[in-house]
Amino acid sequence: MKNKKTFAALAVFIAAATAFVPIGSVSISGSGSGQALLRMPIAEAAYRFADFQGRPPVHIYRAAAAKPQGMTPAEIKAVYNLPSNAGTGTIAVIDAYDDPTMEADLGVFDAMYGLGACTTKNGCFTKHKMASSTAANSGWELEESLDVEWAHAIAPKAKIMLVEAKTPSGANLLSAIDYAAKQKGVIAVSMSWGGAEFSDEATLDSHFAANVGGATSGTKTGSGPIAFFASSGDNGTGVSWPASSPYVIGVGGTTLTLGSSTGKFVAETAWSGSGGGVSAYEKEPAYQTAYSIAQAKGMRAIPDVSYNADPQSGYPVYKTTGKSKNGWYTVGGTSAGAPQWAAIQSLDQSLGSSVALPQLYADKASSGTLKFFRDITSGSNGTCKYYCDARKRYDYVTGLGTPQTVKF
Repeated sequence: MKNKKTFAALAVFIAAATAFVPIGSVSISGSGSGQALLRMPIAEAAYRFADFQGRPPVHIYRAAAAKPQGMTPAEIKAVYNLPSNAGTGTIAVIDAYDDPTMEADLGVFDAMYGLGACTTKNGCFTKHKMASSTAANSGWELEESLDVEWAHAIAPKAKIMLVEAKTPSGANLLSAIDYAAKQKGVIAVSMSWGGAEFSDEATLDSHFAANVGGATSGTKTGSGPIAFFASSGDNGTGVSWPASSPYVIGVGGTTLTLGSSTGKFVAETAWSGSGGGVSAYEKEPAYQTAYSIAQAKGMRAIPDVSYNADPQSGYPVYKTTGKSKNGWYTVGGTSAGAPQWAAIQSLDQSLGSSVALPQLYADKASSGTLKFFRDITSGSNGTCKYYCDARKRYDYVTGLGTPQTVKF
């Protein structure tokens, strides 16, 4: 009996220790494979919100070069039928730790691509530290550069508010989210991070439900409906929080192929790193029940939508990380999709509507579905067959598909 008790205690300890293995890690891949370092663990009852540590699912394909390489703002806008120069309201970017050179790096990025200056002085850029003693962290700094620069690239006329949590603990990240949701003018919140699900996650849904405005019957505390976007993870099949919340739009990943000479769209397939699956704890929301997602078994399906994420079709980001590492990075991951979908919310709001979960599923179910989404029907993120393969309609790798408009 004593041995059985010891074994049981050890099992609980192992579950708690492994459950918060990151969904994505900053990784450098000379071959450009962009494969994550660790795979998503199975959700365990012993793992709770108090154990949660967010990780940024960003992958480096090319580091600290003198010139940018990768998808340009003009190219990605052409692929997804986005306007060249629009946006309204404020896009809140939630990350951890401090990036002391973020505003200056954004200036270099804007100058390279002919974007309007976004500075503290002109009121376009705001950075708020949740704690004055917030330290810097190189991995999170790269994430912040990706989030801020590409949210601004997609919606140049929107304001950007970077909210820096003191650490990536669940409590600190949630405090940063709550702060952002209360700020006047915020219409979209980007969360390019995540971690394994935990048994008490459903108790936190109110933090999103109370602010989503047009997505549910909840009432926002700011000045209009907010849409929350979260990366689905970069380790292939597996579900992460906060993308698993039924009040958050989970963003999966694809691989884009453009013509080498034309720079125009050729193909788009599921990216092997895209996170997705069926939540262990969140019940299937009404908008998914109405859409009749196959094999969800009454639980929340992830992701909702997707966006180019493959590091090999990645994005140039300017980052100052030290004398020997300053320069242009080419990065990918579902980290790229959350801020750019948040920017689409800004573009949509400027047209008098908003990106809301029930509407996304209604658009996909409509006879004009191809006006709204490119249906991703090939590629996979693992070997689990149905749950790992892209297919027509909805799939657990790319969700409803990638955007073809801002008029959802």
